[in-house]
Amino acid sequence: MPAERLGILLLSGRHDRAHYAFVLATGAAALGREVVLFATNAGCHALLADWSGLEDAERDACIQSRGVAGLDELREAAAGLPVRLIACEAGLRAEGLEGRALLPGVDIAGIATFFDAVGEGKLLSL
Repeated sequence: MPAERLGILLLSGRHDRAHYAFVLATGAAALGREVVLFATNAGCHALLADWSGLEDAERDACIQSRGVAGLDELREAAAGLPVRLIACEAGLRAEGLEGRALLPGVDIAGIATFFDAVGEGKLLSL
């Protein structure tokens, strides 16, 4: 029986929440679950090529110095796992991020696409 899909809704633009969204996504995907990470509003910063606009972005260097995977490492891991990344079109617009470079492979779509992709799976919100 295939594992249930997991949908992660990232609303927050804080580093700790963005970081943990990727921890959840990569952990679930490594265990065989299909994952859809949908970022909207300030959470869209986590899907930009340059995520330095996340609130408390300097926290990344601190956690790495303590032996915890940083956001770049987690985002790279997600690229090699069954993790679909979607940036909300309206969220990008609301944050003034339209036209900014996204990670390779990030789709731009709306909430209906997110719900359709997750189907009957579980939803988490950060």
